[in-house]
Amino acid sequence: MYLPTYCSSSSILRVCRIRTASTLSASAPSFSSVIASRTSAKQASVPFSSLSNFGFRSRSFSSSLRSSAPRWSHGVDWRSPVSLRAQIRTASPVLERLERKIATMASENPFKGIFTGLPKPGGGEFGKFYSLPALNDPRVEKLPYSIRILLESAIRNCDNFQVSKEDVEKIIDWENSAPKQVEIPFKPARVLLQDFTGVPAVVDLASMRDAMKNLGSDPYKINPLVPVDLVIDHSVQVDVARSENAVQHNMDLEFKRNKERFAFLKWGSTAFHNMLVVPPGSGIVHQVNLEYLGRVVFNTDGILYPDSVVGTDSHTTMIDGLGVAGWGVGGIEAEATMLGQPMSMVLPGVVGFKLSGKLNDGVTATDLVLTVTQMLRKHGVVGKFVEFYGGGMSQLSLADRATIANMSPEYGATMGFFPVDHVTLQYLKLTGRSDETVAMIEAYLRANKMFVDYNEPQLERAYSSYLDLDLANVVPCLSGPKRPHDRVPLKDMKVDWHSCLDNKVGFKGFAVPKEEQEKVVKFTFHGQPSELKHGSVVIAAITSCTNTSNPSVMLGAGLVAKKACELGLEVKPWVKTSLAPGSGVVTKYLLQSGLQSYLNQQGFNIVGYGCTTCIGNSGDLDESVASAIVDNDIVAAAVLSGNRNFEGRVHPLTRANYLASPPLVVAYALAGTVDIDFEKEPIGTGKDGKGVYFKDIWPTSAEIAEAVQSSVLPDMFKSTYEAITKGNQFWNQLSVPSSSLYSWDPTSTYIHNPPYFSGMTMDPPGARGVKDAYCLLLFGDSITTDHISPAGSIHKDSPAARYLMERGVDRKDFNSYGSRRGNDEVMARGTFANIRIVNKLLNGEVGPKTIHIPTGEKLYVYDAAMKYKSAGQDTIVLAGAEYGSGSSRDWAAKGPMLQGVKAVIAKSFERIHRSNLVGMGIIPLCFKAGEDADTLGLTGHERYTIDLPAKVSDIRPGQDVTVTTDNGKSFTCTLRFDTEVELTYFDHGGILQYVIRNLTNQ
Repeated sequence: MYLPTYCSSSSILRVCRIRTASTLSASAPSFSSVIASRTSAKQASVPFSSLSNFGFRSRSFSSSLRSSAPRWSHGVDWRSPVSLRAQIRTASPVLERLERKIATMASENPFKGIFTGLPKPGGGEFGKFYSLPALNDPRVEKLPYSIRILLESAIRNCDNFQVSKEDVEKIIDWENSAPKQVEIPFKPARVLLQDFTGVPAVVDLASMRDAMKNLGSDPYKINPLVPVDLVIDHSVQVDVARSENAVQHNMDLEFKRNKERFAFLKWGSTAFHNMLVVPPGSGIVHQVNLEYLGRVVFNTDGILYPDSVVGTDSHTTMIDGLGVAGWGVGGIEAEATMLGQPMSMVLPGVVGFKLSGKLNDGVTATDLVLTVTQMLRKHGVVGKFVEFYGGGMSQLSLADRATIANMSPEYGATMGFFPVDHVTLQYLKLTGRSDETVAMIEAYLRANKMFVDYNEPQLERAYSSYLDLDLANVVPCLSGPKRPHDRVPLKDMKVDWHSCLDNKVGFKGFAVPKEEQEKVVKFTFHGQPSELKHGSVVIAAITSCTNTSNPSVMLGAGLVAKKACELGLEVKPWVKTSLAPGSGVVTKYLLQSGLQSYLNQQGFNIVGYGCTTCIGNSGDLDESVASAIVDNDIVAAAVLSGNRNFEGRVHPLTRANYLASPPLVVAYALAGTVDIDFEKEPIGTGKDGKGVYFKDIWPTSAEIAEAVQSSVLPDMFKSTYEAITKGNQFWNQLSVPSSSLYSWDPTSTYIHNPPYFSGMTMDPPGARGVKDAYCLLLFGDSITTDHISPAGSIHKDSPAARYLMERGVDRKDFNSYGSRRGNDEVMARGTFANIRIVNKLLNGEVGPKTIHIPTGEKLYVYDAAMKYKSAGQDTIVLAGAEYGSGSSRDWAAKGPMLQGVKAVIAKSFERIHRSNLVGMGIIPLCFKAGEDADTLGLTGHERYTIDLPAKVSDIRPGQDVTVTTDNGKSFTCTLRFDTEVELTYFDHGGILQYVIRNLTNQ
């Protein structure tokens, strides 16, 4: 529902729509029918400042914050809800009727008896809430804190339609029900997007409006019904590095390349309600979420409830370090959540991870997280929550916790959760949240048994399984050369590197012949004699949210640079060094400490505020370096402080990629190679002619703590985010149309109307099996979403490049796949286009091609897929374990669907990717334990038939399905539709089609 009103914006008044959805979702959960109906109001002339306090968001990011009263938490001002209600009741009789409707619905909640007030210490109340202690159920006391958030949401949203009393009982009885893999609905408080995933999400919403109109329904029913925050952070590339003007140059290029995308997103922020767009140059989505967007507790129209979020980036989990339940979902799932659909999820098991002791001197949070990642990966936590507790928690700063939580996808958990305690409250104050807000958060969480006070006796909570780690056992380490969970202790790095050179090609091997391993390649770099060897570092990047949110490691990197400068060490000029802070706050404290100047001297100038190297936006290497690598088949290395080091992702020419702490990134840049034993070999020669060793430049924990204490100040956070609200000159100059339906430009190579809803009718297509399908691709283990749908550069000979050149796009303007995710034509051609993909049909050849089985031709995957499709032939994909691991990426499901893939049969799936396949109508199947394509003798040259019942009602989640081949073989697989809701999506041909039909029928 939206109401016409007038909003002031600089010098003019314009009609705009306001959203009531955030209020609705908070206080009365089953309001889709209320929201979907359009209500008009006659001249509801309400000052926007009062509406923003009520919990509304403005359509435009900059205008909303100019026109509302000063505040910290986006559209939510923690003033008395009584006075707010009075303001709105006076201003708008429509909203008064709406409020009465909400009150009526809330009274129908079966748990209305535990709806109570939260008193303020000085009189009055903060608001009302659903009290878990008032359930008087001893099982609640034993629940993990993360499960209590699911329970509160189910109680608050209980309407016996979308959420039933039985669902609530399942969660209360978590100890017994979780092992049974029961299904529950969950309604997150908000949705978080970054621009790579945000553009296709807004494209889909715009296309859904067109589809609604074509079906004769109201297109304006397509609107986010929960708050949506979109942070533009994935587009900046490191085109210019090692320059004082790098930020300005890279931002200039970012806007030139992405002007059309950015204008489209700015249009979306005005056309769709409840959507906040944070402009480019502001920081990394997860750090902005942690420092600014995270509420911890919502207070919407006097209703208190925990903040929770799903995001279209798998590292949304970073917010779990703040005690906010959040995890990554596919863009497809996120869109359904925006449109009011409850998320269907299996009630997860929870691994209790006990921390004790403290880290030794010189050990970083990155070392800790890589250790935790390896432990949890070994334990097996896919589909589970991990909840941290124990005496060691007091030793971890909020930034340390966020670093561990951020890497949940790397250890495979849905989230790694840190309940709110005193450390959380201190961080909220540090980052500028008001004392009143923090007091409200603490009072609510204590009252609802969601706060951990380590000064009080701790009740034993029940967990599905247990792990423990003495922090004193963590040692300096890094991970690589191709996966984040392949941890290498620093002291073993040289030995491990040489074994990687020896080993056959794989996650820990490059198969370099012995006689080739020591070769030295001489070349000239800008007139200087230079050399490269296997293991030479050519990219050293302090990048991404994993570490740039953590002052201890960022200032630690500055101290390493300072000590190196003072001793006379310099990074070799051909190493592409870069620093991309997660937010402007980092720049402020590096300048305050005086350490940025030393980082600059070593080439770590700030290059921009965004994901850069971690997302594959490393920019080009110098031509002389690139030629030396390619012409001599050098296994060059990148060292980065990100969280993704898959082969082919960081840069096509760095086959070895290591994750390391920011201080280690600087150390390896100084050494110029990963082929070094830091304990025994000098990093370089100092100005006194003597060898300088690792221990000479490594800061102590006390030095780092002193730098953090003196340099990280609360005013830095407030001033940074106040500046963000004003936008920047590039963003503010973008002009966008005011229409609510998007005018598609048929010549655009960035934004294109996708074909998902073409010819759609009100009748669902129903269940459909697969008959005589060819195998498009045959994979081994650990095929990532980056293999399936790369985010980085578009290869000059690829089908996507061919498409762009046919439309007059110069190669220099190709941009990246990530930046072109709003164009299905480019993305379908870019599916399975990773240059390092290994398809077993090619018998050892690496690259984005396959065999077209009927003709035996070797073709690009897209070309083969289109050949099958034009002949009316179905295709499937065969894969090994962990299919779809890595970043959540909706195009990794959309692309195969557009290529005609009907099913994927794998040993196991990454959680989000399996869900995305379901959302696009692709059938996910798992081989039985102990079986795979090899053990079954499948070559990929067979034709495959998957029999499914004609009616979805005859299919059960997780049932056995028989797959037969044309050569007489048959085998049994597990059907990985995990819930009844997923079967409903399959019946409709996909989740978005289901939403459209559902809204049309309302």
